[in-house]
Amino acid sequence: MSRDKIRVLVVDDSLFFRSMLVRGFSCAPDIEVVGEAFDPYDARDRLLGLEPDMMTLDIEMPNMNGVEFLKILLPQWKIPVLVISSRGDLADVAIRAGATDFFQKPERANKAAVEAFLAELPARARAVISKTRKASVSPSTAGSMSGSVVALGASTGGTQATARIVKSLPRDFPGMLIVQHMPPDFTRMYAENLDRDCALTVEEARDGDKVERGRVLIAPGGKRHMEVQRRSDGNYVHLVAGEKVNGHCPSVDTLFYSMAKQLPGRFSVGVLLTGMGTDGARGLLAMRNTGAYTVGQDEKSSVVYGMPREAFEIGAVTRQAPLENIADLIVRYAHNLK
Repeated sequence: MSRDKIRVLVVDDSLFFRSMLVRGFSCAPDIEVVGEAFDPYDARDRLLGLEPDMMTLDIEMPNMNGVEFLKILLPQWKIPVLVISSRGDLADVAIRAGATDFFQKPERANKAAVEAFLAELPARARAVISKTRKASVSPSTAGSMSGSVVALGASTGGTQATARIVKSLPRDFPGMLIVQHMPPDFTRMYAENLDRDCALTVEEARDGDKVERGRVLIAPGGKRHMEVQRRSDGNYVHLVAGEKVNGHCPSVDTLFYSMAKQLPGRFSVGVLLTGMGTDGARGLLAMRNTGAYTVGQDEKSSVVYGMPREAFEIGAVTRQAPLENIADLIVRYAHNLK
């Protein structure tokens, strides 16, 4: 699959129309269909692995309609979307939800209309890409990209799981904050051990530390809660004394809630790993509700499927994945924020 071509993900619950779209695009030498999805949940999973240049999207689909999907997707993933639907009355609604363009489906029985539709389809895709490329990134947006932050929480079984992820991250990875349930003083040794084995700089967090690309800060165990604070010159750690939350200090929920409040939108990522109880689930939901990309460890790879289960069951997880895939998922997502 060549990057010189426009890479398209086709999303439609109708096998007939998916096949039609694939046929229409196949006639264009500068366009290739890299994947097909039958509903928004399937499309969400394919976006990360395929990294298409654009997506076609139906409106009327099972589980979630296309307009709802646009509202959830686009704050997290700025991909051009050509909505293709028989519901011409919803064209304005789709555009207001963030679609780049709207193209009405032909009647299946009208062969002339179908052929005209297929002949115009590649030009519509090129126009969507052209329109997107003309849109420049403003200085303020570029600044917010550089301030992206990844927050990770874990408990039982998390020391090994967290280490596996952090050791797989590249040196230029966005600033990362970690709450790992551990006794006092153990977090400093844990950070020092990770620092020796990682491309990133890993430290036990201190109040006022700046969150920077290539730096991982681990909340001190059993002392204070860790929050993130956004200032005009960047993001900083704030350590605050307080009662236990969900039976823990520091608490994953406290960190995640501060992420949702201070860094709402697509420039924050939340990761919840193995652990007993529910700490982090509600905070992760708050992050997702502001547009953050959220990942939960799956049951099979978790030592204790408590915290990530709760997060998954309340709808806090954008993507659930086995431990061995999580580093790659968040690296791919961070790459799109650069």
